[in-house]
Amino acid sequence: MPLNAAVTGYGTVAGPRLSASVGGSESALLLVPEPEAEPFQQWQPLTKEELEVAAGGPRWRKARCYLVLLFWLTWLAMLAITIAIIVMSPRPVKTPLKWWQKSLFYQLQPDLLTEERADGSGGINALCKQLPYLRSLGIGALILEGPFDKKASPLNSNATGKRFGTLPQIQHLLAESHKAALKVVFDVCELDLLGPQDVAGNADKTSNLSATVHHALRFWLEQGAAGFAICDTDAAYSETTLLEWKGVLKEFSSEEKERIVVVKQTKDVLLPLKSFGQGNVTLVDVVMRSILPSSQHILSAKEVAVSIETHLQTREEDVWPSWTVGGKASLNLKKLLLVLVMTLPGTPVVRYGEDIDQAQHKEKRPLASALFSTLSHSRAREEALLFGSFTFLPFNSSTDNSSSASNSTLPPILAFLRSWGCVHFLILLNVGPEPHALDPAWAPSLPKAGVFVANTGTVRLGSTTLDTLELRPHEAVVIKLFEAGSYS
Repeated sequence: MPLNAAVTGYGTVAGPRLSASVGGSESALLLVPEPEAEPFQQWQPLTKEELEVAAGGPRWRKARCYLVLLFWLTWLAMLAITIAIIVMSPRPVKTPLKWWQKSLFYQLQPDLLTEERADGSGGINALCKQLPYLRSLGIGALILEGPFDKKASPLNSNATGKRFGTLPQIQHLLAESHKAALKVVFDVCELDLLGPQDVAGNADKTSNLSATVHHALRFWLEQGAAGFAICDTDAAYSETTLLEWKGVLKEFSSEEKERIVVVKQTKDVLLPLKSFGQGNVTLVDVVMRSILPSSQHILSAKEVAVSIETHLQTREEDVWPSWTVGGKASLNLKKLLLVLVMTLPGTPVVRYGEDIDQAQHKEKRPLASALFSTLSHSRAREEALLFGSFTFLPFNSSTDNSSSASNSTLPPILAFLRSWGCVHFLILLNVGPEPHALDPAWAPSLPKAGVFVANTGTVRLGSTTLDTLELRPHEAVVIKLFEAGSYS
């Protein structure tokens, strides 16, 4: 059969859209040809004129330079304003404190501590052994009550009281206190420092009393006494006497060993504490006040609350205060009052007690002294508790969970704030016998979160929030506030 025989469908490929005919069998290609390559163009950078055209022209270039310059000028102006605000903004000034403003005073009663017991313990030697322990608790000074015979007139180096010890024993105590880095202040309250008086109540001027008292003051200052305490009810408590004492103490004072005069306030009003006739001289350094009034009976919770609230709202700023409990309170409120005294602005004065006595109740001492030690060391290292500002916070207990009518007679929760810079310590005191939950709307400006520093009830540890905090009966808590999520 010939190769070119006209056989239908053999050797022909129908092209697209063409019928399989003889005329169209040779018109369709068996292979599709590749497209021809485009001519190669070499890359060349844009010229200056082309760039100006692409960037919008020469005016846009100037506008862009002006915008960059404006940005940096604005940034520098903001930086300068920020620095000016930081420099000119008021900042808390750290007040340099004297040793007696930073110390914790421990008031010793010789009848309780220094008399020898039946087993031979006690006395001056036992006290000297406890001095390092007292210092470890954060105590910085001792106030010795009754070291002199009250019948002696006037105060002199040989008229030491029989209850406290002889002159060599007191000198030994002063030496041991110096070794333990403890200051010693002699309490000369109720001593007859004016000597014999006439019918009109004036001292006998023929007895050369002033020179004798000055000699006694100099003697004890040479022995290492850090100062003297006098009562506002003493006959010798006057501007003339205090000016003379300040003159003697100034001779023995230095920047690190300043000698002080302490006045125990029992009256509602003290005499003016500055003498403008002698160059604006301050007559006393410390005014010791009692939180509770003196009474023959144990004060009720309501009486304690009223007394605390009165002192919190009527504080004087012109004199350095010193706080002690003073009156009688129940055992349930003693720890609460300790928290109050240790957190108020001023110098705390803690009276002798078995709670922190090393020699008594050794099995209970670690738990009893834990609160004292925590408060003492917190006050020593926290500026807000040492010299921070004080703000009394009135607490509205009308929205408390307990809504019974009888609860209206219960003492409210007492609260105050100690602040220094951005650090805030909240102290809450529940004087009453019922638990209290804090009202969320009580202090909306305060941070809601905090961490427990100390408390008188069951040991509280870790963080807390004011919205969920509930104070137990007769409980006091110290909380360091912080913004939620910022405490680490």
